[in-house]
Amino acid sequence: MKIDALVAEIGSTTTIMNAFDGLNTDNPVFLGSGFAATTVAQGDVNIGLNQAKINLMQNLNVTELLAKDVFASSSAAGGLKMSVHGLVYDMTVKAAKEAALGAGANLKIITSGILDEYQIENIKKEKLNIIMISGGVDFGERKTALENAKIISGLKLNIPVIYAGNIQNHAWIRKFFEENHQEQYLYISNNVYPKIDCLEVDNTRKIIQNVFEKHIIQAPGMEHVKEIVNETIIPTPGAVMEAAKLLQSAIGDLITVDVGGATTDIHSVTQGKEEINKILIAPEPFSKRTVEGNLGVYVNKDAIIEMVGQESLLKSLSISYEKLNDLLEDYKPIPDDKQIPLTEKLTEIAFDISLKRHAGKLVYMYNSSGKVAYAEGKDLTDIKYLVATGGALTKLPNRLEIIKNVLNKQSDLVLSPSPKTTILIDNDYVMASLGVLSKKYPIAALKLLKKSLRIE
Repeated sequence: MKIDALVAEIGSTTTIMNAFDGLNTDNPVFLGSGFAATTVAQGDVNIGLNQAKINLMQNLNVTELLAKDVFASSSAAGGLKMSVHGLVYDMTVKAAKEAALGAGANLKIITSGILDEYQIENIKKEKLNIIMISGGVDFGERKTALENAKIISGLKLNIPVIYAGNIQNHAWIRKFFEENHQEQYLYISNNVYPKIDCLEVDNTRKIIQNVFEKHIIQAPGMEHVKEIVNETIIPTPGAVMEAAKLLQSAIGDLITVDVGGATTDIHSVTQGKEEINKILIAPEPFSKRTVEGNLGVYVNKDAIIEMVGQESLLKSLSISYEKLNDLLEDYKPIPDDKQIPLTEKLTEIAFDISLKRHAGKLVYMYNSSGKVAYAEGKDLTDIKYLVATGGALTKLPNRLEIIKNVLNKQSDLVLSPSPKTTILIDNDYVMASLGVLSKKYPIAALKLLKKSLRIE
């Protein structure tokens, strides 16, 4: 069987292989999926990729499967591990953070100001994939970014470093890296914070994804991935962002939610309302991602239970302490019938907390004119659609009720989506794959995404 494309989603524990055909026609088709355990830890991700392909072939009832293009997204081995180092936390550091998260990074270290000895040791120990240096608006402060670049180039870590700060520093930055024989690892981007109250993160996000693709094939266990994958490889969260932006351009402002086993990711693509933008304390990116690393319904279930409190959980589920212990002792990544009510409640809690943290809020201050309203954070009040993707919110029986419950309980002071927001489910669970596919087949990817979301 010959098809147009395979897209692999290489997760920390599971590898999914999705098959697509008819990508240059008016009716592109999602053929099906195959699953296998991820095998980065065994030293070769291709073992899992081939096993997922075999499972896909069994599901399609074919003995041969040849694809013209093979794409991939990856969050294996900790995903894209980055650090960002800027000048002031609420300004250049925030801008660099937004660029990194939106590209799909897992941020391990965030610092402001000139690096100290403790922070330098952290950088050396963390086994980062990419380091980003920012700092200073264009033609503004220069010293902090220059000092940090001098320190980081001197560490000779042999990993990619992206400079996205004051453009006046470019010549000196290049000089530092050349003197330390690190020039092949240096990438220079546009300033992510070129002037006060202005974020420009898109160029840097593209560079991050290009750098990730170039260097991921050198990571342990990933060295041979290009023997199978002949097209784009990007971080899985970055792939979801690509799909979200593509969909927003077609149907309007939206938010995507993925409650996973280890983390909860939220992406929003919206400018927000004009009246809110006028009172924003600090600028927000058009497309924003937040990730809650301790809010997951399997690996981090204990963290969620601790946050909400065991007594509150028992009351909401109407079960005894003993019953809860029994469920937790035999807790599975894919819930059985007995476990589903607990998993659904944990999903609701993770989504509720994550949405509150992603959304902005109204704050009131007093000045000589009296009480004045300001806004801080991302305004989600103009959102038209909520897209549920990931395992929990596409598979759990009461997924729609979970989403509605969360939307209905938001505070008036939180700039969250309206309870009347239209809910869309990624029924085929292909949003990340289509984000990667959109790099080459944007029209087909959009049509397939609409099919998965059951949009006419």
